[in-house]
Amino acid sequence: MTITLGSLEPALSVRQVLTLERVLAGEPEVVAGASHLDRPVRWVHVAEAADVGVMLSGGEMVLTTGVLLAGDEDKQAEYVRSLHRAEAAAVVLGLGRAFPAAPDVMRRAAERCGLPMVVLHRPFPFAELTEEVQSRLVRRKFAAVSLSEAVRTELTALITAGAPLQRLLDEVARHSGCPVVVTNLAHRVLGTAGERSAVDDVLRDWERIARQAGGTEGDGWIRAELGGRGERWGRIVLCGYRGDTATGRLLADRAAEALVLHRMLGGGAVCSWEEQSAQSLLTDLLSGVVPARQLLPRARAAGLPVNRRTFVPLVVRDGDTRRLERLLRLLGLPGLVAELADGATAVLLSLARDQDAGALAAHFATRLRTESGPDRAVVAAADPRTVWDDVPAGLREARHVADAVADSAAALDLPPVVRLRDVHLRGLIRLLRDDPHVQSFAERELDGLLCETDEDLLSVLRTYLATGRNKSRTAQLHHVSRPALYRRLEAIQARLGVDLDDFEQAASVHIALLAHDAQQQ
Repeated sequence: MTITLGSLEPALSVRQVLTLERVLAGEPEVVAGASHLDRPVRWVHVAEAADVGVMLSGGEMVLTTGVLLAGDEDKQAEYVRSLHRAEAAAVVLGLGRAFPAAPDVMRRAAERCGLPMVVLHRPFPFAELTEEVQSRLVRRKFAAVSLSEAVRTELTALITAGAPLQRLLDEVARHSGCPVVVTNLAHRVLGTAGERSAVDDVLRDWERIARQAGGTEGDGWIRAELGGRGERWGRIVLCGYRGDTATGRLLADRAAEALVLHRMLGGGAVCSWEEQSAQSLLTDLLSGVVPARQLLPRARAAGLPVNRRTFVPLVVRDGDTRRLERLLRLLGLPGLVAELADGATAVLLSLARDQDAGALAAHFATRLRTESGPDRAVVAAADPRTVWDDVPAGLREARHVADAVADSAAALDLPPVVRLRDVHLRGLIRLLRDDPHVQSFAERELDGLLCETDEDLLSVLRTYLATGRNKSRTAQLHHVSRPALYRRLEAIQARLGVDLDDFEQAASVHIALLAHDAQQQ
């Protein structure tokens, strides 16, 4: 991406020039083109010749006394038309001997062309105005270039240090002083930065803003395309930038450069940014730190349908994030997928109210097990939620269920979708795992096996108890013969000093083992 500073040179508007103290001393009056005063002034030029337009390159504020135009209305009209053809910013006429008042011919021509025409009622040295405007333009250009280089340096340093996307966006928002949004080409929000309340305001009305961001810039909405080698794959938008428009474009382009470089060096694609966006949203929902109501605009902007929907919170154990996303697309199920800690992945389905949430969740889980193998992926679910505010509790419940069966899923006869009612004692122990009394009980009951060399015996004990003391199933799962299993069970009983054929003793050991496993997670 190449930026031509000349085309992005910060400019003063005609309106801003007219408010300068030196200009006000000349008592300026706008006599035509008042609706075009926001035109940028790139330079100031003093010219008296009627064919002045051939000497201009656009964006100039032209100063004249009209001394060579007096008495010739055709020259006066042509003077204004030539300025319009050259795309001048405005014409300023100093009243005096040549023109004691604004000439009607010039005023009418300027109004027809939409060219701002200003007259100065008091004698005014043009050199002072030229000096004032030129010095301000140079200072603004220097400030813009300095900002551009500072932003480029800071963002490059962050990328080199391996900073995540969010850190880059935070830096862009700090320099721009407004919300920053990154989207894909479908306007799905991949990342945001800026003051939280301002970002929420933007996301709350994102559908309208996305259409505006994809069209003509205005009112501080400044965008830059993301892509390379002739292919676009997203855009960054400064939402409501209040500074100079040219400086804002420069800042947006510098940010776009950095995001493209971040993607290239990271070796990732836009989908990885989508994953980060979903992960941030679902993590915030799970934690409960941010109220669910405040997260609703983010969910909507991320592409999740939220109006009159049924939400199904799922947590998948040993499920690959991208495989889950592909499966959702294949089944036509709208939802978000995010990787959590400890091999768990959160999935939030958003279904129409007339769809069977239970059946669709079961179908999803069955297809996933078919692809990943019956002894791997475990799909835990909470009951469907029809109110967005209830979604965080549902995600936490699904996470609790997934954690409760994490270590013994292969040994348990689980349904395609595991719910709270399926985890029984295991779920209760999970909730009580941090209680000192429970910890002490587990250590006391399992003391004879709690050393590194006994991991194999612990694994056999875990499977044996989880299968309801089914010796055949346990031998099969551990790929050992029945006699070999009997020897291991005898060793376990000797170490623990218990009789596993006694129901009460076996139950006590089973509870202790569940507590021990829960404490290790």
